[in-house]
Amino acid sequence: MFNIPKIPLGPWVKDGVDWLTDNLNGFFSAIQHAGQTVMDGLTTGLTAIPIPIMIIGITLIAVLTANKKFGFPIFAFFGLVLVANQGLWEDLMNTLTLVVMASVISLIIGVPLGILAAKSDRARAIIQPILDFMQTMPGFVYLIPAVAFFGIGVVPGVFASIIFALPPMVRMTNLGIRQVPTDLVEAADSFGSTPWQKLIKLELPTAKNTILAGANQTIMLALSMVVTASMIGAPGLGRGVLAAVQHADVGSGFVNGLGLVILAIIIDRFTQKLSSNSRQQSDSRSPIKKWLVLATAIVMIGSGVVNHLMSNQSTGKQVNLVYVEWDSEVASNNVLAEAMRQHGYKVNMTPLDNAVVWQSVASGQADASISAWLPNTHKALAQKYKNDVTNLGPNLKGVKTGLVVPDYMDVNSIADLSNQANKTITGIEPGAGIMTSTNKAMKDYSNLSDWKLTSSSSGAMAIALERAYKNHQDIVITGWSPHWLFSKYKLKYLEDPKQSMGKTENIETIVRKDLKQDKPDVYKIFNNFHWTSQDMQSVMLDVQNGKSPEQAAKNWISQHKSEVDSWFK
Repeated sequence: MFNIPKIPLGPWVKDGVDWLTDNLNGFFSAIQHAGQTVMDGLTTGLTAIPIPIMIIGITLIAVLTANKKFGFPIFAFFGLVLVANQGLWEDLMNTLTLVVMASVISLIIGVPLGILAAKSDRARAIIQPILDFMQTMPGFVYLIPAVAFFGIGVVPGVFASIIFALPPMVRMTNLGIRQVPTDLVEAADSFGSTPWQKLIKLELPTAKNTILAGANQTIMLALSMVVTASMIGAPGLGRGVLAAVQHADVGSGFVNGLGLVILAIIIDRFTQKLSSNSRQQSDSRSPIKKWLVLATAIVMIGSGVVNHLMSNQSTGKQVNLVYVEWDSEVASNNVLAEAMRQHGYKVNMTPLDNAVVWQSVASGQADASISAWLPNTHKALAQKYKNDVTNLGPNLKGVKTGLVVPDYMDVNSIADLSNQANKTITGIEPGAGIMTSTNKAMKDYSNLSDWKLTSSSSGAMAIALERAYKNHQDIVITGWSPHWLFSKYKLKYLEDPKQSMGKTENIETIVRKDLKQDKPDVYKIFNNFHWTSQDMQSVMLDVQNGKSPEQAAKNWISQHKSEVDSWFK
């Protein structure tokens, strides 16, 4: 049995996805563009509603539907006020857009599939294992085909969320219809009801509460995918949570996570009210309440329309920047983005995994990345996409990567390592190029054969270093410069006689192939963008000392006006 050759399951799946992307590219592009248009419109509509009117409107609707219970309306009011106070309102609306679209599409697909499963045991036998697969496969796996089919942004995020959130809708619809009392079905048959009449007038109304309970579960599962979807560029609160994890920022993570909790509770309470029986039908005020709810919704929508028309001004040319949530790249991208905004451009910044950064530029979904570490760290990606991107050369020269230790450790070379730091190297994100270089070093140096490389994030790595440094403990990290760590702590690079970690590198700018033709002025800015390691490190240190990346960027720009102006000449 163990002599059976390995089944090439992974290559088969990859070939299948490649075939779909090659042959159905037009179909996927049409869905991507249509979906992006719809969701941009929905987000624009939600953000156009003035925040006070939105908060008061939702609170009023909660009061009208709370049946004289005021706990939920009070929570909704103060919860939304807190979200607005923390500057997360636009992120909240982006998250709501993703959840609404994923939930609506799941309902449209799930209810018919549930009906089919309820009406046919054969269909149920086929659908059931598929649902099991969809629900138990880790949600991160769905990001891979989502990016391949739809690129980056909210559309692939919705696609991945639908796959994960669809099963409860199908299961509960199937369960609800199958639980319709047999005597009622027989009575309907005896009166000569057609299958369609029986479904519409008996089975669906009887199963309504079960189906709505499934809808509630679907919405909650879609909401649980928000952070996962942010890994492929979906905007919203999930992006803030992911950034906090990558930077080990407990405060920011808690605030963004609290925003998700508030949204989840509000959505859950409203959907639970839909699934309850109509206990207020005998209440003479019920019609009045319904009209008041409708009037509140109309006022909210009307205020949004008026606000949008009054504030609808022409914006500058749009530029899409993609980057990795490394401290160095946060600094450089915020500086360039802020400089371009001050010169009239509308800049969208999307944090992504490193491999997805290159893919998004190569596919044309992003205009540029100023975060290519070459020729060593991102060598594999540069080789893969060399024919699909244009390399404009270095924007910062003389950067370095390697294994870094505190200067109090009595080692100076990778070859000197023996049993320090519990034979563990503390790394960053597993997809980072420096992790690949470190793995290579562990193979090249025989003294590292029994060492292990621990993946984490750049923020977690910094916290581990801080803890070890304070306690004067041994630690070996994957480091690079420029980085604020070298300003805060006394660190040193371990010599690399075999040059496994590569030589001195540059950070280079890559742009999509047709950028020069489409946006020659933007192309020129990217081509002119250059600064120094000292410049980057000063911005990084400001951020580390408590300033927001945006404020740190503005401060640096105000102190280097002539240098910034040269980028736009």
